[in-house]
Amino acid sequence: MSYLTRLYMLALQHPYDTVWTGFGFLGQAVFGVRMLIQWLRSEQEGHSVVPIAFWYCSLAGGLISFAYAVHIQAWPLLIGQGMPLPIYVRNLYMIYRDRARKAAAPTA
Repeated sequence: MSYLTRLYMLALQHPYDTVWTGFGFLGQAVFGVRMLIQWLRSEQEGHSVVPIAFWYCSLAGGLISFAYAVHIQAWPLLIGQGMPLPIYVRNLYMIYRDRARKAAAPTA
């Protein structure tokens, strides 16, 4: 039996686990793509920058991975994914706060 056939049979026997595993992969994909976004943006700018999409991907990927970690009851993953979530939210808050201040500031 080939590997793919075995995976397919396993997915049919345990569809609930397969959906959760896919959810976990989705979280890691969203979390991982942030580095690709940051790298491409830095190449465009010609120096290292952290675009706002980086923080959104961090937050979304972190939340999905956190939910997955809760589901599988993996404490190391739960702590690793849960601890930085407030930092992502704080960074997004500061970005929007600074934009609002800049927009409200009188132009010279």
